[in-house]
Amino acid sequence: MPSLLLLRFITFLLFSFTLSCTAQINHDVTIIKNSALELIDKNSKIEVLGESFIATEGPLWDSENNQLIFSDVRQNKIFTWSERSGINEYITPSGSTGHAPFASDVIKGSNGLAFDKNKNIVLCQVNDRRISYIKNIKSTKPKFNTIVDKFKGKRFNSPNDLSISNSGNIYFTDPPYGFFVNGKNVEKKYREIEFNGVYKLSSNGKISLVTSSMSLPNGIVVSKDEKYLYVNNAGKLDPKIMRFNLSSLKGELFFDGKELSKKYKGSFDGLKIHSSGNIFTTGPNGILIISPKGVLIATINYGKPITNCNFDTNEEYLYVTGFDDISRIKLK
Repeated sequence: MPSLLLLRFITFLLFSFTLSCTAQINHDVTIIKNSALELIDKNSKIEVLGESFIATEGPLWDSENNQLIFSDVRQNKIFTWSERSGINEYITPSGSTGHAPFASDVIKGSNGLAFDKNKNIVLCQVNDRRISYIKNIKSTKPKFNTIVDKFKGKRFNSPNDLSISNSGNIYFTDPPYGFFVNGKNVEKKYREIEFNGVYKLSSNGKISLVTSSMSLPNGIVVSKDEKYLYVNNAGKLDPKIMRFNLSSLKGELFFDGKELSKKYKGSFDGLKIHSSGNIFTTGPNGILIISPKGVLIATINYGKPITNCNFDTNEEYLYVTGFDDISRIKLK
């Protein structure tokens, strides 16, 4: 009889332990390498900040106004979010102004956003097919100033994302996403540049080509020391991150996403570099955290395609744009 009681007690303990472990499982974060625990807590949770969007992009933290600025590409609008006032429209229109000779009915407004040294917002304008800048103020009649819209006299495809170095150089990608009108691909009619390029606009105004070899260049970020440029290649055919030496312009594979892409939804879209040197990138299943050596150390599991991410000033939170929502997750 005592042995039966002991058996029941052991069974009860095992059952209680199993329930406890199950309750503590965090499905939002997966730690693969312990080094990731220096960046994010294993119990951090995804916090949705706003919904009912169509295609949010270009998250940019505005430290002076303590707010997040972001695009909705398909609505042709820029929005803000803050703890104080929530979601608000900020700049309309954001990128489809008639500057370019056609207007897509799918992808219209601004995409990637960044601040220049004067705190102006620099925009990738998909439909206008240019990089421009605007003052960081709310407006329904914005005045955009063209920075660059052509390479060797030919108009860009549809600038997508950008990164501005400390020295003022602007690096940006130019995929063909804007070539869709009424659901049809109109590349043959409107494309002027035969490749999908990655470009550098030097602070002296000189435009040069970094590479023309990527099929769908998308997210882009320059390293803090300005030695390397990281570029995401989107889509399912060749999902990867390339790293380019900015002295030689030699490119090398930094991270191969083929196997992950077979398992999960999502694409290599936007990416940012943490002050630690680790890379936070959108990818299959959500956000991938990748070490400076190209090793996957953790994932933030959205379970759906997302578009971009960025940190606030002190890297307290990672802000994430998706198609229908924006969210954030607490970092260390």
